[in-house]
Amino acid sequence: MELNENARIDTSQVEDRRGSGGGGGLGGIPLPSGKGGWIGLVVALLVVLAGGGAGLTQIGGGGEGQGDNTALEQKCAAENALDQLDCRNTLYVNSIQAYWREALPQHFGKPYQESDTVIFAQAVNTGCGAADSGVGPFYCPADDHVYIDLTFYQQLADQLGAPGEFAQPYVLAHEYGHHVQDLLGTEAQMRRQQQRDPGNANRLSVMLELQADCYAGAWAKNATGTTDASGQKIFKSISQRDIQEGLDTAAAIGDDTLQKKAGGRIDESRFTHGTSAQRQEWFGRGHETGDPTSCDTFGNAL
Repeated sequence: MELNENARIDTSQVEDRRGSGGGGGLGGIPLPSGKGGWIGLVVALLVVLAGGGAGLTQIGGGGEGQGDNTALEQKCAAENALDQLDCRNTLYVNSIQAYWREALPQHFGKPYQESDTVIFAQAVNTGCGAADSGVGPFYCPADDHVYIDLTFYQQLADQLGAPGEFAQPYVLAHEYGHHVQDLLGTEAQMRRQQQRDPGNANRLSVMLELQADCYAGAWAKNATGTTDASGQKIFKSISQRDIQEGLDTAAAIGDDTLQKKAGGRIDESRFTHGTSAQRQEWFGRGHETGDPTSCDTFGNAL
């Protein structure tokens, strides 16, 4: 994967809530240590990893209500911007939203509405309640924002076995898949169906998550065609190795794999995001077709 150093990084699509210093790479909460910390991380990931913000509660703390992008803007305008984790992730966001700006009206006949990504450290207040870094990245349909503590990538690499660079845009593209579901009304339909049929609530949640994986794959297929506001390509190239890193990430955060790592038995009744094989299958389908309309994981379920 090679980003274009001439592409303009549009920091207006993110909101930096890490404090007046603007953050500094991988600062934030320490990684969980010991068996208890590891299991706690896995349980949190099982609940809302890459999810739609459901299940967040008022846990205390929380970040500032408004971000200050001043430091981020300066950092991402510098010559070495692509060496900075937050600037690279901002450019990933730019690419993902550039794709959906064209793909949503083209494939679904609806205009795309941008969603900011909130970068936070340790804890944050959202329209879905308060969250801390342990929940992983998530999308909140109540305020139409994606939330991420960038320390998650270190946890993803060190503790979940997905160190590849392409894991980062895959995670973000999955979250923006949830935003697309929100815009299309899919998420609301799914929640209503869960209320009508609570016995199948988890199965419906899995369908929602797998569709977001498929949408991420469709973006990945088309990412090299995305451009900044001046027409500069954002990616110079995305290789098959990068796509494999996306598949490896999908496998690392499958429900069955996370349950195994937590030391328990595999319990399909508690699946909310899909097995490793399912997540790989649907990300792969989206990438193979490059067509988000191929991502119908629900069939007649809604």
